[in-house]
Amino acid sequence: MTMTRANDDVVALAQRLLACPSVTPATGAVFAALEHMLVPLGFTVDRFVVGEAPDGPVENLLAWRTTGAGPHFAFAGHLDVVPPGPGWTSDPFAPEIRGDLLYGRGAVDMKGSIAAFVAALDALPDDLPGTISLIITGDEEGPAVYGTLALMERMAARELRPDLCVVGEPTSSARLGDVVKIGRRGSVNMWISVAGTQGHVAYPHLADNPVPRLVRILAAIDALVLDEGTDWFQPSNIEITDMEVGNPTTNVIPGGASARISIRFNDQHSGASLVERISAIAATEGGTVMAKISGEPFLTAPGTLSSLVSDAIRQVTGLDTELSTTGGTSDARFLSRLCPVVEFGLNNATMHKLDEAVAVQDLRDLVEIYRLVVERALG
Repeated sequence: MTMTRANDDVVALAQRLLACPSVTPATGAVFAALEHMLVPLGFTVDRFVVGEAPDGPVENLLAWRTTGAGPHFAFAGHLDVVPPGPGWTSDPFAPEIRGDLLYGRGAVDMKGSIAAFVAALDALPDDLPGTISLIITGDEEGPAVYGTLALMERMAARELRPDLCVVGEPTSSARLGDVVKIGRRGSVNMWISVAGTQGHVAYPHLADNPVPRLVRILAAIDALVLDEGTDWFQPSNIEITDMEVGNPTTNVIPGGASARISIRFNDQHSGASLVERISAIAATEGGTVMAKISGEPFLTAPGTLSSLVSDAIRQVTGLDTELSTTGGTSDARFLSRLCPVVEFGLNNATMHKLDEAVAVQDLRDLVEIYRLVVERALG
């Protein structure tokens, strides 16, 4: 297929995906739409549903095509979207072009990128050697328990392991291609509880007020300086995100107090080491800690993959790309266990917002960028 035809088709492909409501966890129609795009391109498609409530069931899609011996290039992403909420100018699941923009929930996060990659596949030379795979989940915006991790298990069972991977998250900031993510910080949330003894405020000697002890714990945590950052990561930060006593009565000393903290941390730490450190601080005042580690930090050092993507961006847009590790977590934190991975996709200005929209020209340019990346990675 010529690039002109592929660029024309990318808008139609995006509209087909956007027209399928797919609030997380996504199932059904949106996966069928993607499958129908891939099968004519010679891909084997494996759709499967996994998991039980409350975090499942979740639908995922693994697709692959091999044309002779060669490297394995993977593209990863998600078809689920966050709820649109009220107040849209038009139906969020009835894609509409107004002016130079295509509107719809998921336009940039990230159905537009998936459509661009499919269009890029259709523009590749037929004799390009190697394997191309798509790792697409229906649960990235939600708990992400049965999403990409389940896909990785499926890949292992089929002995599919990529050499390079691009995740199509909307990394661009002001212009398409200005930012590529080569890593992400880790994330851990912790719930701190301090037990006391309830009593009357007029008889404090007969009670044990847990609030002052919780305050001292939080003061010690707030005073921590975890690190000063690294060459590629900003400093780790701790934020107090909730405090609760639940005491509606003015003359009662409460019997318990709790707080929640969130830590975003760079590769100088692990989730487990931070849980141990915070637990030790809480223990000095009789507090206990329950933790949930959402992801560990990862870094794909600048090299072959980031150069492939940066060079393609420069050729299409003329921009010199910033390599970054800022922002929240993504499923790249899981895929980095398999191979070098970077994230690159559309402009993120409207993601998760009312009237989410993508510039039509950005979709067309992204097709060409993805095509160049895959062709050079396999060629």
